Amino acid sequence: MENLKFLKITNLSWFLAGVLLLTGACTASQTTSKSSASSLISAAPVTKADSPEWPSTFGFGKPATPQEIALLDIDVRPDGKGLPSGSGTVLAGKAVYAVKCAACHGKTGVEGPNNRLVSVAENEAAGTESNKEKTIGNYWPYATTLFDYIRRAMPFNAPGSLTNEEVYALTAFLLNANKIIPAEASINAETLPKVVMPAQKLFVPDDRKGGPEIR
Repeated sequence: MENLKFLKITNLSWFLAGVLLLTGACTASQTTSKSSASSLISAAPVTKADSPEWPSTFGFGKPATPQEIALLDIDVRPDGKGLPSGSGTVLAGKAVYAVKCAACHGKTGVEGPNNRLVSVAENEAAGTESNKEKTIGNYWPYATTLFDYIRRAMPFNAPGSLTNEEVYALTAFLLNANKIIPAEASINAETLPKVVMPAQKLFVPDDRKGGPEIR
């Protein structure tokens, strides 16, 4: 009986010793982990939002190639600078319009459902210059803007898909539909900048320096 008690006490002692050793090992491991994490945090450089020490680059993207820039550098100025080679006629533009534009702007540029493109007598008589529906014929100040906008943004479901000839042809068709150029006109880089839009006279440089907001 005494031997049995001694055996139980011995086993209990070994068990308690094991628990103490395991607890000590876990504590040491946690201390080491915390120490390592603290070392990593303290070693990592911290840049404040207002610090002048920002890196020269964040490593996003890549330098654009001349070819990639050329695809986006297509703006056209009022004087025609930026217009590409090519030409288009009213008749050719009518065919392109029927296929790629009429679904959104209507058969003649009036019906919609999207923006009206063509001025008609009913629209012109519907109100004053400030509240009647704006169209190419009564609002746009430069003919070159028409080419620029069509080339970069139309048709809505495939912007940039038209050839230069198609854009010139559409420009000619819409200018003729607004009674700005004759039906036999050909539009190109030389003739388009010479077209004077009816609304050009309504746009004036804003040279105000104080005073009333409306001239």
